[in-house]
Amino acid sequence: MENRAVGVIAIIIKNREGSAQRVNEELSHFGDMVIGRMGIPYHERDLNIVTLIVDASTDEIGALTGKLGQIPDVTVKSTLAKI
Repeated sequence: MENRAVGVIAIIIKNREGSAQRVNEELSHFGDMVIGRMGIPYHERDLNIVTLIVDASTDEIGALTGKLGQIPDVTVKSTLAKI
């Protein structure tokens, strides 16, 4: 039986022009696990903040956060609750 989890992934994008397209490509690839998504531009700091609510195996969530974390100017953190 696979370990399933529900969690929140926070993504901070420092360079929108250089990184946002790659972030969106990865999110599209893993779209089946996303329950909800909210993106907010923080103009005063020149940042974009995206939060995801996810439901997937811990391996799938780790794969997504790992790929996002490899994108330049992107910071990713997650918190999960096993169900």
